[in-house]
Amino acid sequence: MALLEASSLDAGYGDLQILDDVDLAVDASEYVTIVGPNGAGKSTVMKSIFGLTNYMGGSVTFGDEAIHGKRPEEIIRTGIGYVPQNDNVFPSLSVIENLEMGAYILDEVPEDRLEWIFDRFPILEERKSQKAGTMSGGQQQMLAMGRALMLEPDLLMLDEPSAGLAPDLVDDMFDRIDRINDDGTAVLLVEQNAKEALRRCDRGYVLVQGGNRYMDTGEALLGDEQVRQDFLGG
Repeated sequence: MALLEASSLDAGYGDLQILDDVDLAVDASEYVTIVGPNGAGKSTVMKSIFGLTNYMGGSVTFGDEAIHGKRPEEIIRTGIGYVPQNDNVFPSLSVIENLEMGAYILDEVPEDRLEWIFDRFPILEERKSQKAGTMSGGQQQMLAMGRALMLEPDLLMLDEPSAGLAPDLVDDMFDRIDRINDDGTAVLLVEQNAKEALRRCDRGYVLVQGGNRYMDTGEALLGDEQVRQDFLGG
């Protein structure tokens, strides 16, 4: 049984439907990537799973629980962490305060989890008193990921984590995501750097105009001539 499964999902914003009959699944500890052209609805899939769009039909289950139509504050308690592309840190709060906010539903901040985060993102420990808004884009992205990991989610959803990063930082960001996945956390990734994302993931989905176009292993999608020509620049 899949950890996360969306079946015939329809969703959008207000009366505007963006997703049409989308199917997607992520198994426990799996690394899945969603790619496709701009405007395909990739980020909308993430937002719909996390309860941030207007649910219009179909189903989303996590474990054995139906989560479609639930609010984000309910969904986060099921074991899903979500890092949006933009506005994903509290700029006026310090690094440590941002991380503590990630554990807001707990009675107290788990110190062992903080140490786990600092082990994977040492820069956050070095700068734990620094205001998040004064950090670089890459450091803010690490902080957002760290905050989402404070509750030890079974699934981490990342929307364009390499967006805006200098080229020399992109590989480092992907390496960190690999390590999180290697630790046992399932990853669902939307990424503009499609070739690199597919190279590293277990499976990939190609989304076009709000619907499924291709699904296969990352390796198979990279080797598919039609996929390369249409979506990966040849």
